[in-house]
Amino acid sequence: MNRFISTTVRRVVILSAGQGKRLRPLTDGCPKCALDIGGKTVIEWQIDALLNAGLEQIHPVLGYGAAEVEALLARRYGKDQVRPLFNPFFEVADNLGSCWMARDKMTEDFLLLNGDTLFEPGVLTRLLNSPRADITLAVDHKTHYDDDDMKVQLDGERLQAVGKDLTPSRANGESIGMLLFRDAGPAIFANALDDAVRDPTGLRRWYLWVINSLARSGAVRTCSIAGLRWAELDFPKDLADMEALVCGVDEVDAGVAGHS
Repeated sequence: MNRFISTTVRRVVILSAGQGKRLRPLTDGCPKCALDIGGKTVIEWQIDALLNAGLEQIHPVLGYGAAEVEALLARRYGKDQVRPLFNPFFEVADNLGSCWMARDKMTEDFLLLNGDTLFEPGVLTRLLNSPRADITLAVDHKTHYDDDDMKVQLDGERLQAVGKDLTPSRANGESIGMLLFRDAGPAIFANALDDAVRDPTGLRRWYLWVINSLARSGAVRTCSIAGLRWAELDFPKDLADMEALVCGVDEVDAGVAGHS
């Protein structure tokens, strides 16, 4: 276990059901999370970093190419620490549906991670040691935000809004695709997911639509990971950048990439 992390959090839900259509043709026969980055798949980089940090109950939510990913995980990790879930709605639903499929795991403190986010170990350290709050969203900051950024609007450390549709003038940060739920947070989120899937448009939305709604009540805090490295995989150019960044990284500290 990473000796710099002081936490009782052991559970992780990883949202890995998507194909990654913007990465075609790379993902025509391979799910995004199974793409190779410097000798290991995306999901292996993530799980290795999580296990190294002491997060021992890992639940990837799979969809596209699920059988392939399940076989990969079984070979590499066995069936005790990594226990996949399946989202049968992956072709018609966005990642809110994957969160809803994992709601029975939201009975204790847990970490929620996008399946296309890589990070250096310090990102986990900072988030897991952040001031206690029901829901904490990890955010980064830069000088310019574009249409594809999952932008955030902040009031100090309190989240006011999150979404790609925020205008750049309102944005003072971006979500990195990692959230921590503690105390009442898991139940708050699980209940909000149940309400969201009853909305006619709910399954076609990102789970951060729910977080945006919860933010209006003041329930969501943020943790800045400024100065630490992370990256997300959306386009073919990101794959090359990630591979260059992870090459040569010691496996003990794997899970590392950089945000450019």
